Amino acid sequence: MISDVLSAEDIGDLPAPSLADAIETLTGAASTRDKTGASEISIRGLGAFLSSTQFNGREITNGSGDRSVNFNMFPAELINTVAIYKTQRADLIEGGVAGTIGLETVKPLDYGKRALQFDGRGSWAEYDSKYRDKDGIGWRGTASYIDQFEFANGGKLGVSIGLQALDGTDPEESMTSGSTWYACDGTQNVRNANCAEVGANAIANGAPYYLVPSSRIYRLKQERNDRQSEFAAVQWKPNDLLEVNVDYEHTDRNWHENRSDLSLSNTRRGIVNRDVDANGVLRSYSGNTSIDSTSTRYDRNEEYTGGGLNIILRPSVAWEIATDLSYSHTLRQDTQRMTRLRANARDVNNAVVPGISSGATGYVNYDWEKRGDVPSIALDPAFDAGNWDAYTGAARVTSEEEDNEHRIRAGRFDVSYLPEEGLFTKIGFGLRASQADYTYFDNTITTDIAASGAGRAQIVAANRACRAPFPQDDFLDAASGNTLSSWAYFDPSCLYEAFRGSSDTGVDPNYRDPNNVDVVEKTKALFLMADYRSELFGLPVSGNLGVRWVKTDVRSEGVRAELELIDNGAGTLRLQPTGAYQTLVAKAGNDKLLPSANAAFELRDNLLLRLAGYRAMSRPDIAALGSGRNVNLTGTENFTSLEEALAGITATGNPEAKPLMSWNGDVSLEWYPNEDSMLAGAVYWKQFNGGTETALFDETFVVDGQSVTVPVPRQVTTDKKSTLTGFELSAAHRFSYLPKPLDGLGFKLSYNYADTDYQTQDPRLGEQVDAVTGTVLPAIVGPAGLSGFSRHVLSGSIYWELGRFDMQAIGKYRSRYYQDFTGNTAQQNRYYGDNTSVDFRARYRVTKQLSLSLELMNLTNEPRVASQPVYGNFREYVSYGRRAYFGVRYKF
Repeated sequence: MISDVLSAEDIGDLPAPSLADAIETLTGAASTRDKTGASEISIRGLGAFLSSTQFNGREITNGSGDRSVNFNMFPAELINTVAIYKTQRADLIEGGVAGTIGLETVKPLDYGKRALQFDGRGSWAEYDSKYRDKDGIGWRGTASYIDQFEFANGGKLGVSIGLQALDGTDPEESMTSGSTWYACDGTQNVRNANCAEVGANAIANGAPYYLVPSSRIYRLKQERNDRQSEFAAVQWKPNDLLEVNVDYEHTDRNWHENRSDLSLSNTRRGIVNRDVDANGVLRSYSGNTSIDSTSTRYDRNEEYTGGGLNIILRPSVAWEIATDLSYSHTLRQDTQRMTRLRANARDVNNAVVPGISSGATGYVNYDWEKRGDVPSIALDPAFDAGNWDAYTGAARVTSEEEDNEHRIRAGRFDVSYLPEEGLFTKIGFGLRASQADYTYFDNTITTDIAASGAGRAQIVAANRACRAPFPQDDFLDAASGNTLSSWAYFDPSCLYEAFRGSSDTGVDPNYRDPNNVDVVEKTKALFLMADYRSELFGLPVSGNLGVRWVKTDVRSEGVRAELELIDNGAGTLRLQPTGAYQTLVAKAGNDKLLPSANAAFELRDNLLLRLAGYRAMSRPDIAALGSGRNVNLTGTENFTSLEEALAGITATGNPEAKPLMSWNGDVSLEWYPNEDSMLAGAVYWKQFNGGTETALFDETFVVDGQSVTVPVPRQVTTDKKSTLTGFELSAAHRFSYLPKPLDGLGFKLSYNYADTDYQTQDPRLGEQVDAVTGTVLPAIVGPAGLSGFSRHVLSGSIYWELGRFDMQAIGKYRSRYYQDFTGNTAQQNRYYGDNTSVDFRARYRVTKQLSLSLELMNLTNEPRVASQPVYGNFREYVSYGRRAYFGVRYKF
């Protein structure tokens, strides 16, 4: 089996401040990086959804609705081993086309010694210094205890306990865009209205078009988070026949954020003087838009609880019987209190606001040009975005509560037989059953306050009461092209309470949103596997042969709300639920056979050839199996007709989505010329027996008491075949033959290249197929590839061990990649650009017990840049600065 393993020499010794940072030091692993460091992991250029992660050999939950893992929920100091299994074998839980990431906590008896350790770290975020009210230095404290006890009857007991608490700050600044993109008619020049969309067939026949989002947003975030974690394990061996393992993990993480947005909220409006490239990407244009200052208080609590009971019985030397019962539960609760003030033609004193061009509320002219890291937006110079007095237009107050709950209960039973002689060294059989329950509930209340009469008085009073200085200096100063450094800031909590009268969200816990998801997934699996050792062609060979059978059944429940069409005035409409709804239940299932074969040939004592062939599967995100429908019920969309309003209805999931299947082959060669050197290479091939496309299904909705048929796009798995081929190289060497102190110098280097013809169509502007007739609506924008796929992934490090002092510089690069939105198949294709990061780590061992450490992250201050719905079309620029961690560890 082909794998890479990172094992701590001692508890807390993983060489990184987080689990994801540690994992991406392994060959072929790359991450999506954000302000807290590495997050999602891709293996061999394949996205996180094609990988699986197991904790102590078990599936685990998360709060995102996908099957990846929030590595920030687990303290790196309490993880003992991280492994990436790049090929499959029959006894591994299915789900990893790209590979399987295995995380393991320490087993106290296997650890074999007593240890009591304290680890304290301070953390510093560069961008915190930009704020007037600084959060200051963060901290992280970890304590662990491991011990073993022997009894007079020969029994042994091991215990392990780990605790961690942290508190830190996560400032961030960005320029982003609305998530819905439109293909606008390139023949129009409408100065005082939204652009009209042009159809896909017309574009295919040569009609000009250009791509625009619903809005452009400058965003400031000041965030703080805390985490408390407890890990415990008991390993008991009363005799040589029986072993009992019990483990428990709990993490509670809280996230608090004050957010301020300045929004150009009608960026489809009045677009003229356009410069458009061949892909519909705007290089420059002029337009007019409403201007919003939106203040948000955002809070998240995510709690994970997991563990299990593992019993191993060894009735004889030849037989081993094992059973494992496990439980994993994650509950993520998000609460938002959002208040929007809109710039108006008349200010708080009823004076004319300079720069407001026209309209009942008023619009501001602007010029847009993409010439740097972010677009340069020049508002009418007569309009002052920082003038609090101007924001007296129609106000909106939104309170939202989202609950993501994911629970897995599983049990497995394995039997192994070890023959005394013969080809097979071990024959194993096992069965596993699990049930995963996932629910997503979104409860939202939106209140609109008119800019006239009593509403105006309320808006003016709130405006005056909640003004506050802009909290940050030098907003987006690192981004070339930026033209805005501040705007009118209103305190989020003050503004919300001024309109609602209290801080309560007031949401209705019994309201059933059509976007909600309720999925039950039941899985049964059987496997048969044999380990072998023999000689072939005169060479020692070992490996395993096996087959795994997996049956999956899905039950998905959703609702369809009855709707009414509301006239907003000013010629626009919106959809609103009546309170009546219907419950719909969908069921689907599939079963798959997964054969696998692995072989390792010892060509020489220091040369190893590995071969693997297997079939693998990756299930859709569990949230993507929902029956939810996004019907734009928040009032944020202004439609000009019922047809346009209904055209925005999309499916957020598909219960009938099938797993992505692949046949896979791997060949690797590993050479260990001496104890200081390693050179390895691998070639791999994957054929996917399925693709991703958008199909249109006719569905019935009730609007104003009448049934209306709407073609709703759903993402489906097709039978189209595609392939991926790649290779990876890794090398490590220590210059131990050099004179001191240079004998401690060394390096590690890994590179992965892959290429694929897999296609993922954009859900809104990509190719769409009528599910009944098979009629194909051509794509407006080109397809993406596999989510998370990077053609090039490179990581390298240089280290220097100088007696008690160790230091390491780490560089990581991945080329551009497509990244889907977790659990929501209605979101349009999003691309991230090339990313390079450089980190530095140092440790000094003062004594055998005491050590000091320093870690510097994102030294190049690399931003995260996204495009949508085609690569090169600006969507988002996020900057979060450098970070530093300094620590002290003491071991008794």
